[in-house]
Amino acid sequence: MTIWNLGGINADNVYGVPHIPAPGETLDATSRQVFLGGKGANMSVAASRAGAHVAHIGAVGPDGRWAVDRLMEYGVDTRAIEAIETETAHAMIFVAPDGENGIVVYPGANREIPEKSLKQALTRAKTGDWLVTQNEVNMQLEAAKLAKKMGLKTAYAAAPFDADITKSLLPHLDFLILNEVEASQLRDATGQGPEDLPVKDIIVTLGAQGATWFGEDNSVHVPSYEVTPIDTTGAGDTFTGYVLAGLDRGQPILQAMQVASKAAAIMVTRRGTADVIPDLADVQAFSG
Repeated sequence: MTIWNLGGINADNVYGVPHIPAPGETLDATSRQVFLGGKGANMSVAASRAGAHVAHIGAVGPDGRWAVDRLMEYGVDTRAIEAIETETAHAMIFVAPDGENGIVVYPGANREIPEKSLKQALTRAKTGDWLVTQNEVNMQLEAAKLAKKMGLKTAYAAAPFDADITKSLLPHLDFLILNEVEASQLRDATGQGPEDLPVKDIIVTLGAQGATWFGEDNSVHVPSYEVTPIDTTGAGDTFTGYVLAGLDRGQPILQAMQVASKAAAIMVTRRGTADVIPDLADVQAFSG
């Protein structure tokens, strides 16, 4: 099967800093590196490295050919990535010695993905494929509705969080993943917790505390693996991509989460984003 990912593609400028800058504070960076990133690109690379066939639907500007080439190198189908005139999205990521980060994103081409790219891509989709999207891009609701109409399973990572978009997508989802803060924000917006929402499978990620799955009848907590983090950027996207790859292969969701937890644990010990996401061999060799 195929995972169709309507997702963002960024150039991630990662700066090592003594601590996350406070308002009005100027800091000297200790390092700077440029990586392929964006929540969508990260998820595509993670799912591909986990063994899934992934087709990315997105857009880059005239400066973004390198990002498309990099996705191809990582095994992602890039035929539905459109080259447009708007500048490729980019992020400034500040990473402190304890691994915590602060991020500023310029959305650029991610918010101008042409509708024809989505529709043309999904003409190749088959019943039982997955569509996944998140909030770095446009057309999330249109994509979810079209995917459900075509018999695809739909997944949504509710980040960067937007209450209105999330509420509009809920009736069209098979799978929802969000972090603890986003779950709290969604509860404030809807009056419903994860156990109440009309979605078959929901995962709430809890950082170093692991993740909790909320199914139709019960909830189960999956702990994380204890490692010393150096950069938490992209760990959640890695987890999501691995979970989706597992579900696409027919794994039970708890088994997919356990494998994804290993991938996320490896990810936080590496500095960078899509370029350093572990492959399945790394994950299988990880002992925790």
